Amino acid sequence: MERCCSNSSRPPPSHRCLSCESILHQLAETPDRLIIAHLGNGASVTAVKNGKSIDTSMGLTPTGGVIMGTRSGDLDPGVLVYLAREKKFDAAMLEQLVDHRSGLLGISGVGSDMRSLHKAAVSNPDARLAIEMFCYSVRKQTAAMIAALGGLDLLVFTGGIGENDEEVRAAICGGLAWAGVSLSAAHNRLANSAPGDPPSRCQVEVLASQEDEQIARHTWGLAPLTPSC
Repeated sequence: MERCCSNSSRPPPSHRCLSCESILHQLAETPDRLIIAHLGNGASVTAVKNGKSIDTSMGLTPTGGVIMGTRSGDLDPGVLVYLAREKKFDAAMLEQLVDHRSGLLGISGVGSDMRSLHKAAVSNPDARLAIEMFCYSVRKQTAAMIAALGGLDLLVFTGGIGENDEEVRAAICGGLAWAGVSLSAAHNRLANSAPGDPPSRCQVEVLASQEDEQIARHTWGLAPLTPSC
């Protein structure tokens, strides 16, 4: 099982694992049941129990899981079989499709940047659909991680979209009231705040993803000690 979010000294294997590690480093206390939603051009939802990740939306590759900027997220394998058999797609064409021409870009036909989609959504129904599908995908994966954890104490949003898009955060949390998630509209509009309502059974926080700092910590831990003069 994925252990990239643990406090292990072993360097984590991927960019988003570094992000999860950086979130754990920033928390004064690690809750028993934590979900980290890293939402950006790449996106993932990770369940962390007692400081160690026990499940993640990603699969063998980062393509699986939630809808992303240009990646499809979870996909019926039959779609790939159909494209290979009926449309004569080879492996390279399939990889190009699911990694670079799908996701928000493929659904909207506008682009993969959520800021552009919000602007276009005023008059473009496909842009609105892309945003709705993204939020639904993240909400569904978050609910799955709540089941894996047996409940939820803290939900952390991070990544470019997670940190900066209050509309997306509100849409995701709006469907999680059954799990005790209650989002304060006033705090949600403020950057670097804890947007969860005080009475909420599950707290919601927005924290910056600090992959570079985490790389530096690992590098410092691996560097040989310099003899003092």
